[in-house]
Amino acid sequence: MIPTINSTDFKTLKTLIANYPVQLKTKEVGNLAIELDRAKIVEDEAINPDIIRLGSKFDAQDLDSQKIWTLTLTLPEEADMTKQRISVFSPLGVALIGFSKGDTVEWSLPGGLKKLKILAVKN
Repeated sequence: MIPTINSTDFKTLKTLIANYPVQLKTKEVGNLAIELDRAKIVEDEAINPDIIRLGSKFDAQDLDSQKIWTLTLTLPEEADMTKQRISVFSPLGVALIGFSKGDTVEWSLPGGLKKLKILAVKN
């Protein structure tokens, strides 16, 4: 699957990555840069409302445990897992940005591969 990113998020994230301190750049930051390079970029007004973008609140279900989470995708400085706000620089954030309701995404954790199904996007 190819992620779809609106032009404002694309510019914001490209600038953030370019200006991020080298000592803080992680594998996930590199993976996000790769995802952005392969993404379909659309104008802000043309983005489907079911696509996860910066600031999106969404419901996702862990396909192993069947647990459902309501999360918000944020910039790194706004992330707070106690409030279910995940950074776009996290492994999960990289896996989710640009994908939409009905998609199943996979991401690797130290404990193994996880699969989430996006149930709803509330932009």
